[in-house]
Amino acid sequence: MTTNRLDGRAALISGGAGAMGAATARLFAEEGAAVCIADLDLEKAQQIAGQIEANGGRCKAVRLDVRNAAQWNGVVTDAENAFGHLDTLCSFAGANHRVSFDLQTEEMWRRILDINLTGCFLGTKIMLPALRRAGGGVILHTGSLGSLRQGAGGPAYGVSKAGLVALTRSTAASYAADNIRCVLINPGHVDTPFIRGNAPHSPNDESTSIDNPDNYDRRVAATPLGRMTMPEDVARTFLFAASEEASMITGSWINVDGGAGI
Repeated sequence: MTTNRLDGRAALISGGAGAMGAATARLFAEEGAAVCIADLDLEKAQQIAGQIEANGGRCKAVRLDVRNAAQWNGVVTDAENAFGHLDTLCSFAGANHRVSFDLQTEEMWRRILDINLTGCFLGTKIMLPALRRAGGGVILHTGSLGSLRQGAGGPAYGVSKAGLVALTRSTAASYAADNIRCVLINPGHVDTPFIRGNAPHSPNDESTSIDNPDNYDRRVAATPLGRMTMPEDVARTFLFAASEEASMITGSWINVDGGAGI
């Protein structure tokens, strides 16, 4: 059952072809928003957009490398022209290399920081004029347990997610007078291809993939509510944060982790 909580809204979702981004795009469209799915994988983005349109939603798909400011400019312009305005940005694009501190290379470090943190900075900067033209809006970034605490292993992922705390707070403080909010959503252990499959942006093998039952069970055991977070759990949190129900929430974070961050 839909409630039209985003009726008349227009959202740009980077990393929108991934599991969490796609779940959010579908939910936003069901709730009345026009949605632009921006992803490095254009074919997958087009497939999801086609599904949304087949269900009566308004959606377009575009290719976006979040590390590229020129591409951000083009995507924001195209989406604003298509929908008439843009009032919401959801940032989902992410990367990780699960190696030890000793084995994390400078190349890995730069790639993770460029996608996870600099990509969000670029998206924020380039979306701001559109948000002002819309009379305000909301920027929602995807953090993680790494936004809450650091641990052993390669440092880049945790540094990138901790950096989003500062970016969120700085953005919120800088643009509250423009009626622009910024919120960080911190998922916990989410059952997605990011930690299940093997992809260039998130390599996994038997030692890291949750296809390994031991790894799956370990993540469930680390979650007090006793199950993995699902993409739909994250999508519902993004819906709340984007809606008028969260109109007084800015510069802060919302954890959707089943208690894993406690």
